[in-house]
Amino acid sequence: MNGRFQIAVHILTLLSKANCELLSSDYIAGSININPALARKEISNLRNYGLITSKEGKSGGYGLNKSSGQITLADIYQAVRNQPFLGLAKNSPNPDCPVGKQINKNIDSLYADLDKTLFTKLKTITLADFSEKFD
Repeated sequence: MNGRFQIAVHILTLLSKANCELLSSDYIAGSININPALARKEISNLRNYGLITSKEGKSGGYGLNKSSGQITLADIYQAVRNQPFLGLAKNSPNPDCPVGKQINKNIDSLYADLDKTLFTKLKTITLADFSEKFD
C-alpha cells in the first residue's frame, strides 16, 4: 500500500477549491507537505489520465481538465492504482503445501471482489462532493 491515492485526492481537491485559478507545483507540494518533485510526478500522472491541465510560463500552473462534478473518486483511484489496496506478499508460497499451492488464486479472487466493491463506492462520489467538505 502507498499514499498515492491520498496525494492525488489532495491535489485535485486543491485544484477544485482554486476556482479556476492555476496553482504552482510548489504551492501544491507545500499544501501536501511533500517534496515538489514528488508532487510534480503525481501531477504528471494525473495529467496523463486527463484529470489535470497545465499552462507553462510565468502565469502558468495547474488546473482541473474538467469540472469537479465530472470527476469521480473512482477516476482518481484508477489513475493511481498500481496494486491491490491490501498489498501483495513478496514471498512465493510453498507449492507442496495444500494451502500454499492455492493461496494466490484465492487471494486474487478476494482482491478482485474487494476492488470491485471499492470502485463501485468511489464511483458514487464526485470530486465536487468531496471538495464540499472543506471550508
